[in-house]
Amino acid sequence: MGDMKLDPAPLPTEVWWVRTSAADDRLLRLLDEEERSRNARFRLQADRDRHLLGRAVSRLLLAERADCPPEKVTFALRCRSCEEKERAGASRGEDSAQGPHGKPHPSGPAEGWEVSVSHSGEWVVLALARGVPVGVDVERVSPARDLEGLAGYTLGESEQRTWERLSPADRIGAFFRYWARKEALLKATGLGLSGGMRRVLVSPADAAPELLAWEGGGGPEAVALADLEVGAASDRGGEEYRAALAALTDRPLELELRPHEETVRLLRSRPGGG
Repeated sequence: MGDMKLDPAPLPTEVWWVRTSAADDRLLRLLDEEERSRNARFRLQADRDRHLLGRAVSRLLLAERADCPPEKVTFALRCRSCEEKERAGASRGEDSAQGPHGKPHPSGPAEGWEVSVSHSGEWVVLALARGVPVGVDVERVSPARDLEGLAGYTLGESEQRTWERLSPADRIGAFFRYWARKEALLKATGLGLSGGMRRVLVSPADAAPELLAWEGGGGPEAVALADLEVGAASDRGGEEYRAALAALTDRPLELELRPHEETVRLLRSRPGGG
């Protein structure tokens, strides 16, 4: 009995969905001064709405879990790519001119929680876990003018050969499945797209999601990867989406899916939430 290895406990991971129609200027009260300034700089209303919802939902959820007012929730931005350059003694060059950037890490009372936000089309999605880095990505499926060119930027050689064997009609959805899985993984590591999409090799789009290789080294020691359904079919208005979630853990994921309606109730439950 002493030699038996118990399976690791599942990792509770929350996934919150909300449509951009839930955006309301009253939610700006939940943002700090820098976030409001950034929000105002977006040219398009759709971009302002996505940014507003991502920040507002993040702050409300973290405030609940940290048992503190939303205004006490703060974020520290960390760019792993810049950190690796500094450790290697390389100049950050243009990166230093960007100002604070990178993956937001909850700080203050909410420190220890991990959050990731993505948006595409009419949807914003947020993933939340305790003590384990997570990354989430959602992509609206749309015919690209240069899908082959994008595939060359995104897919490794073996992935591209598999993808090219698909029918032209199937390639579009498969491409965005590859993209969502890869970006979720890169966001979980904190590298983001600067980590290089082609380095991250994942299973074929019609197979169970799995990280197969991280070319050139630097990949995570353990990772859990899952495909996500975007809302309910009746919510998507005929549009197709692909979404994925990655967590840097050897534990199985216990997904807790929160639909649009539940997120709207959250937004309305606190002062400043409409």
